[in-house]
Amino acid sequence: MQLFGHHISRRTIYLAGIEILIIACCMQFALMVITGNALQEGLLLGQNIALATFTVLVMETMGLYDREVHAQLGTQGIDDVIRLVVSMLLALAAVELLGPWIPLDFPKLEALTIGIGLAFVVIVGERQIYRSISNREAFAHRILVLGSGRRAMALQTFNTHAHRPYKVVAFVAIEQREHCDVPENHRIALEPGQTLLGLARSTHAEEIVVAIRDRRGVLPVRQLLECKLQGITVTDVSSFFEREHQRLELESMNTSWLVFGNGFRQSWFGNLIKRTFDLFLSLVILVISLPVMLITAVAIRLDSPGPVLYWQTRVGRGNRPFEICKFRSMSQNAEQDGKPQWAASNDQRVTRVGRVIRKLRIDELPQIINVLKGEMSFIGPRPERPIFVDQLSKQIPYFLARHSIRPGISGWAQVRYPYGASVQDAKEKLQYDLYYVKNHTLFLDILIILETVKVVLFGRGAR
Repeated sequence: MQLFGHHISRRTIYLAGIEILIIACCMQFALMVITGNALQEGLLLGQNIALATFTVLVMETMGLYDREVHAQLGTQGIDDVIRLVVSMLLALAAVELLGPWIPLDFPKLEALTIGIGLAFVVIVGERQIYRSISNREAFAHRILVLGSGRRAMALQTFNTHAHRPYKVVAFVAIEQREHCDVPENHRIALEPGQTLLGLARSTHAEEIVVAIRDRRGVLPVRQLLECKLQGITVTDVSSFFEREHQRLELESMNTSWLVFGNGFRQSWFGNLIKRTFDLFLSLVILVISLPVMLITAVAIRLDSPGPVLYWQTRVGRGNRPFEICKFRSMSQNAEQDGKPQWAASNDQRVTRVGRVIRKLRIDELPQIINVLKGEMSFIGPRPERPIFVDQLSKQIPYFLARHSIRPGISGWAQVRYPYGASVQDAKEKLQYDLYYVKNHTLFLDILIILETVKVVLFGRGAR
């Protein structure tokens, strides 16, 4: 499902919606128990829904709806139970602390405690039931793949490793010139007189994904149109990856798909909204994080010789270079031979304080200066060094497309993929960056901020 330009799993939306209703109903029940009155004053349905929505947002921040982290949706083991407990406690504490400042009449602490506790018990059981039902093969989205080459095989590979909620029912090889990457026992060919619509119906396919690179003279356009007119979804493989994996798969893309497809909006109004959001958020974070930055500066000064701040040339919007500002996390003169190096796991150049501030992403905070100057946005692709840009743009197609918008302190690639330290990592991250460049909205920026909080809390991807 596409919401404000961003593709969100229907299962995630259904699960979140169910749990908003559960929490709201539990709060309503708690008020009924305490007041002894089922219909009159004190039973605040609107406020309960607002409270339930806020609690679900906290649960999202704690990673309880993250299908990238969990192989399947639903509570899985003690780790998720702990996260659920922490989410409920954080929501309860936040409402108690901020409630007097919010123009809503939230329930009193006693009702809140009973309602939250009851919601925890119900959600644990609900998630067990939801997982057992939704993970059954009968509920998987059934797709028929047209093609048997590398593009087609990528769908099976991604589904196997990522446990996606879809099932490939068959690969259809439609012409002999196509190189076959799909194993013979997984691919089929249309029998004489058999139509694509008949095959889709016999396999109960709900969607046909076209995964053929060279389509001239071989694509069964009339049969695909017939399938679409009969209610079967027909999707290009690039659009399928964008929808299911929230990334643009480089191996499956054609330039024509990028040119004629939706997205890549650059309106003056959208840019104004984004810039206003950047300035507001940067000033708020600057005020909140000022004590942390002062303590970090003192720790860096005491830990190792050298400056506190580190300035480095990066490439920004329109391929223009600028100087990025960070807390120094490596020893002075870390690149003594003058050759830029990728950061490595357990990099010996990183100082003791540097390891801590990198893990918590504190080293990135001074980049607020770059945001205020207009060189960066708060959310966007991470800016690379010029020498790496020259190298990567020659090896990776569409790499320079990420420079069509301002780079960011955090971004979609940073929250969906571990720290990149090689050309292959850069290629993988570019696929997420291109998704952001194509679909960026204020809604997606807010989601990335929530994901960034999650990354900081659980220390994913830091080096």
